[in-house]
Amino acid sequence: MAGLGLPAPLCPVLIPSLLPSPQGMRPPGLFGRLKAAVVGVVHVGALPGTPRSSLPLTQIIDQACQEAEAYKDAGVDGLIVENMHDLPYTVCPGPEVTAAMTVISAAVRQTCPHLALGAQILCAANQQAIAVALAAGLDFIRAEGFVFSHVADEGIINACAGNLLRYRKQVGAENIQIFADIKKKHSAHALTADVSVAETASAAELFLADGVVLTGTATGSPADPQELKEVKCAVKIPVLIGSGVTLENVRNYLDANALIIASPYSFVPLQTSISDVKNCQVPSNTQGVIVMETFLPKLTGS
Repeated sequence: MAGLGLPAPLCPVLIPSLLPSPQGMRPPGLFGRLKAAVVGVVHVGALPGTPRSSLPLTQIIDQACQEAEAYKDAGVDGLIVENMHDLPYTVCPGPEVTAAMTVISAAVRQTCPHLALGAQILCAANQQAIAVALAAGLDFIRAEGFVFSHVADEGIINACAGNLLRYRKQVGAENIQIFADIKKKHSAHALTADVSVAETASAAELFLADGVVLTGTATGSPADPQELKEVKCAVKIPVLIGSGVTLENVRNYLDANALIIASPYSFVPLQTSISDVKNCQVPSNTQGVIVMETFLPKLTGS
């Protein structure tokens, strides 16, 4: 890219678990040696071109970096940059979304140079997320629709593993790990009613996912602890919990490799100050666990 007059991509953080195995075997995935690592979510403002867009991109970038800084100060192990506010989601977000997510993610990487960082682009724009991660120096993506088809509120989502991994290979992004949602929330799974969540996780592992994400049925709904046990027994790759973790139920999920948590108040249109994010008291039945400054000490005992 330097030959085009563009800045060179930022280098991904070097994480020991990503180093090649001396025996040539597949190395443990990111978070593979950890238990209950905490991964926050940076919910960027509605991006240019989407129905609820109202802020200039420069302000969206500043807010995303402020939110990332708050998470970093609270002691999280990693972050995911996500375009949550681009409602209603489409399975074909435009190039302006990919461009904006790249700029935002690169800024978050500069803000948090030593955290594991990932991206998710809704809905199921997984190749675009790989491109963003490669350009911005991120470590992983969260992917929807990796194996098996399902019917989501955006329409029918088909499995993408074959095309996605070939794209990752073609663009030289094999260092970008893929964490795949299984039996994704906000979706109907009648098409695969005879396939258990553990079997779905096994299929994702067979199709070379670097980890799987287990959720409840909707944003803020807790995952089934029994399903966590079944998935952990079924696969050797990391298992992440992707919704509904609270201070009251967190002990049900401490065997997971990571807990993805987020604030429902993260820079929604009425949000005015980063201090509101850091200090707000979020009821336990809303999305994620936020009051990071109280959650992390209680979780770690420090």
